[in-house]
Amino acid sequence: MTIKVGDTIPEGTLSESVEFDAACPLPPKDIKVSEAVKGKRIVVFALPGAFTPTCSAKHVPGYLEHLDQLKAKKVDEIWCVATNDGFVMAAWGKDQKAIGKIRFLGDGSAHWTKALGLELDLTARNMGVRSQRYSMLIDHGVVKSLNVEGPGKFEVSDAASMLKQLA
Repeated sequence: MTIKVGDTIPEGTLSESVEFDAACPLPPKDIKVSEAVKGKRIVVFALPGAFTPTCSAKHVPGYLEHLDQLKAKKVDEIWCVATNDGFVMAAWGKDQKAIGKIRFLGDGSAHWTKALGLELDLTARNMGVRSQRYSMLIDHGVVKSLNVEGPGKFEVSDAASMLKQLA
């Protein structure tokens, strides 16, 4: 069943690396979702994969561009979640010049994505199980808004759309 507005965010473990040794990310740390959302207002945007065209050219840059406006709306953190491992997410965050601004969190086995009911099976395209493209606002662990894109679309999960929804 897909998560909906008003639901408590499910438990999960994501991985994050923010430190680098030369060109390579250091081993990621586990992030317990239930602990990470406590007392915070968080915008999450999720996408099928790091280094993919729409994700790299539009999704992440849009959230970087609107970072100050989102923070002004009392957003504590912005998370980018993809079904990649923490090493890949860190390298992508560095490539996007977004480490320290946006948290790049890996859900390598798609366990949290599946718990949300937002997985996308792309095994027929040799890409495995991925995340649907979406955005959501989590306030103290409760989903306040959820914007799931249609197949191949990028119309409702962008930063400008999220800004319009923030009170």
